[in-house]
Amino acid sequence: MKNRLFAFFCLLLLLNSCAKNENSNQIVVSFSKEISENAIDGRLLLMLSTNDEKEPRFQISGGLDTQLVFGMDVDGLKPGDEIVFNDSVFGFPYASLKKVPPGEYNVQALLHTYETFNLSTGHTVKLPMDNGEGQQWNRSPGNLYSEPFKITIDENGIQNLSVTMDKVVPPIEEAEDTEWIKHIKIKSEKLSEFWGRDMYLGAHVLLPKGFEEHPEAKYPLMVFHGHFPNDFGGFRTSPPDPNTKPEYSARFDVDGYNIIQQQEAYDFYKRWNEPDFPRFLIIEIQHPTPYYDDSYAVNSASQGPYGDAITHELIPYIEKEFRGMGEGWSRFLYGGSTGGWEALAVQVKYPEEYNGCFAACPDPIDFRAYCLTNIYEDKNAYYYESDHKKLEVPSHRDYLGHVQSTVRESNHLELVLGTKSRSGQQWDIWEATYSPQGNDGYPERIWDKMTGEINPTVAEYWRENFDLKHILERDWDKLGEDLKGKIHIYCGDMDNYYLNNAVYLMEDFLENTTDPYYEGEVLYGDRAEHCWNGDPELPNHITRMRYNSMYVPKIMERIAKSAPKDADLTSWRYK
Repeated sequence: MKNRLFAFFCLLLLLNSCAKNENSNQIVVSFSKEISENAIDGRLLLMLSTNDEKEPRFQISGGLDTQLVFGMDVDGLKPGDEIVFNDSVFGFPYASLKKVPPGEYNVQALLHTYETFNLSTGHTVKLPMDNGEGQQWNRSPGNLYSEPFKITIDENGIQNLSVTMDKVVPPIEEAEDTEWIKHIKIKSEKLSEFWGRDMYLGAHVLLPKGFEEHPEAKYPLMVFHGHFPNDFGGFRTSPPDPNTKPEYSARFDVDGYNIIQQQEAYDFYKRWNEPDFPRFLIIEIQHPTPYYDDSYAVNSASQGPYGDAITHELIPYIEKEFRGMGEGWSRFLYGGSTGGWEALAVQVKYPEEYNGCFAACPDPIDFRAYCLTNIYEDKNAYYYESDHKKLEVPSHRDYLGHVQSTVRESNHLELVLGTKSRSGQQWDIWEATYSPQGNDGYPERIWDKMTGEINPTVAEYWRENFDLKHILERDWDKLGEDLKGKIHIYCGDMDNYYLNNAVYLMEDFLENTTDPYYEGEVLYGDRAEHCWNGDPELPNHITRMRYNSMYVPKIMERIAKSAPKDADLTSWRYK
């Protein structure tokens, strides 16, 4: 009898111990009524950091230096409501709070606020509206957050800890016009209809020398695609500030890179004013969506008709306001990474509206090489197929092949930052752009975000609508003549995100085109990382700042070869 009682008592202790271990951590998060009296929807994030250099919200990434983040959706959260983070809440890089090692941490909470959109498709969705920052969850105006403070986690976990968000990210001031750079914003009727509310497109416009002095001149247009620009970048009318303190760039392993950037911007200003430099309009577009800092410049089931809005609303408006030619032969596209994909995609989707694209290190342009995944043949995006070995697929490397992160890790971080493709990060925006719209109004998953299992039905939709190599091969008999001489692609053969693999596949197709031959170019940089853009002589950390001038000679060749007989080739060539 005593043995049975002793065994029963031990069992109770064991069960009690297991129960505690299941939820050994309890952190309560709320926000004060002093910052808002309204109920708020959004993504609530709890962050822990062992690094004192910055606030935890600025230290979350997919790299080796990332700190800790845990997240959950909240609907109708009111002031004073207490949300509990326990061991069941998913996190990154630790999946659960119970896996966080003992130690001293800075703790911080942030609420990434969502708004409700009643789409023209009949769906109602909740998404983060861009507020002038370019869809950055850690600094988006209107988001609530707390000041970080230190805690100590011991072997018993975290109990009786409360975090109160009592601060709001302030608004961002809009850039002001200068003699050279103008800023425009227009309401897009196409996008407003889709989103069920007023939606806007913007652009920063760099004017050519002599714009005011030559009212008779009309100008070709160069469209520089890329991530959300706060202002027109890389243009400076004065030499580097002699009082600037040099800063080291870990990305490029270069000392004083901030001073080099200032010098490059000033050098471009001087080139822009040289007597023989062609006079163009250059624009950088602001088109953030509720999913990302940039729409990818194409029509999309879940993001709406951004391609049509940019090409048929924004571009004509800019050309009218600033005396652009307003004809397809006079428009050119270029950019790197996201901008590289956009330059090529826009050229393919609107072949007669533009006269050439220069696509550097483009995002995957053949989904057989969706980085290191073939979405049509692979069954899982996170692990290589094997009967007896579990090996993760890398997502980022350096030029020597050293891996810093994997596809699973990158996607799990996104899942913490936002469900339903709402993280505002890279894999989710590809999904938001390329996927069909689901029954709930959000993009359908290309793969299960937890397991990596690929959905072949969604993959087929991607192929037919956004796989640029497949589209070109499928439709070359219709597109070839309009794209001849217009496609230029550049990529480093050690691209950090393995983007060169898709470029190889695209090159194989392009070099075998006939009736017509594509008459463009595809070039590679030896051991060059992301964003090599076509200059074999200078290092990448320099050439990435020369997009606005490095393709000009090739653009001029293209104009001379392809402009209509009655085209204006003189009014904009003044000294």
